[in-house]
Amino acid sequence: MMRRSFVFIGSFMALAFISGCATPKDYTAFRQHAPRSVLVLPPLNESLDIKATYGVLSTVTRPLSEMGYYVYPVAVIDQLLKENGLPTAGEMHQIPLDKIHEIIGADAVLYMTVEEYGTKYSIIDSSTIVRLLARLVDVETGNLLWNGHVDVRVSGSQNSGGGLIGALVASAVNQVIASGTDQAHDVAAQANGRLLTTRGQGLLYGPYNPNFGTDVK
Repeated sequence: MMRRSFVFIGSFMALAFISGCATPKDYTAFRQHAPRSVLVLPPLNESLDIKATYGVLSTVTRPLSEMGYYVYPVAVIDQLLKENGLPTAGEMHQIPLDKIHEIIGADAVLYMTVEEYGTKYSIIDSSTIVRLLARLVDVETGNLLWNGHVDVRVSGSQNSGGGLIGALVASAVNQVIASGTDQAHDVAAQANGRLLTTRGQGLLYGPYNPNFGTDVK
């Protein structure tokens, strides 16, 4: 009886693991259009932190470039659009694709939304959270090439060795440090990396990566 119980528990754990795995994406449209260059628009910000848009935007170029795509300089594009009467991310996201194709010449546009960004505090702990939505759209056809979602949470707790008092002191120190820094910026870099480069869920390798064409079938 005991042995059967272990077998049942083991089978249940395996089932739970399988059901928790993400289903591989369909990359058919991605392969058909095979973008070489990507324009990243400043993300929409649905969080309560005003630093979210540019905290995420400033960390998106590296993973895209490492995946093998030419990325239009995000700061230059942001300034160009502002100088042409589009001061907010919401207005930038409304630019017609034919205008992007005509003026900038990008193959694809990456639209992002920051759902959550920042650090939350409890009495003895803190958690820095970045949650993102993204979709890559072909400029010429408007076809959706890829979409993704990521939620990264990093605990700020440390083992101070001082019990409850030590934990309270550490939490207070973390809040003081956080008041003068953007702790979510580093987490945003992690989130962008996971979102864009995770095998089977992120982007396929681009033409400027030596692994181009070797992705999952």
